Amino acid sequence: MMTRVEQMILGVPAILLAIAFHELGHAYVAYKLGDPTPKYQGRLTLNPMAHLDPIGAIALLVFKVGWARPVMINPQYFKNRKRDTALVSLAGPLANVLLAWIFYNSLRFLPGLMPSISLARTLYLFLLINVQINLGLAAFNLLPVPPLDGSKILAAFLPPKWEYKFSQLAHYGPFLLIVLLLTGGAQIIINPIYSVLSHLIVSLSF
Repeated sequence: MMTRVEQMILGVPAILLAIAFHELGHAYVAYKLGDPTPKYQGRLTLNPMAHLDPIGAIALLVFKVGWARPVMINPQYFKNRKRDTALVSLAGPLANVLLAWIFYNSLRFLPGLMPSISLARTLYLFLLINVQINLGLAAFNLLPVPPLDGSKILAAFLPPKWEYKFSQLAHYGPFLLIVLLLTGGAQIIINPIYSVLSHLIVSLSF
C-alpha cells in the first residue's frame, strides 16, 4: 500500500522525467521535420527546467493529469503543414507511452534484483508511479481540446472548412479544460484513453 508521503516523494522525479520526455518528443520531431524554432528556444534537451510549467506539474502530481510548457513551432517550415503538425503533436504522448512501456517492463524484474525487501518495495513503487504518470500525461494530452495535443491531431483529419471552425474554439479551450477538470468530466474522457494505453504497453511487454 502506497502512502501519500511516498507518492509525493517518488512522484516528483517521475513528473520531471515525464515532462522532459514529452516536450523533448515534440521538439525533436519538429526539428527533424525542418523547424529550427525548438532548437533556438533551447527545448532540445532532457533538462526538465526547460520544459516545466509549475501549475501543470502540481496537477500531474496530485491528479495524475497535467501539462508542461508548450514547445513553440513554426509550421511554415514543414513540407506538409497538417501532417507534420499532427506528427509533432503526437510525438509528445508517444514519448510518454514509450517511457511507460520501459518502466512497466523494468518493474517486472528489477525489484527482484534488490538486496532487501524494503529496497525492492521502494523501487517497485517508483517504477509503478512512473508508469502511471507517463500514461496519465499521455492520455490527458490526447484529449481533443485546444490547446492539448489531441486537438492538433484531430485538426489534421478535418477538411479545411471544419479545421477553420475548430480553430476558432481555441479561444475557449482553456476555459473548457478548466470546467472539465473541475467537474470530473476530463477524468471520464481520460479513463478510456488511459485504459487503452495501459493495455497497449501490457500487450507489447516482454
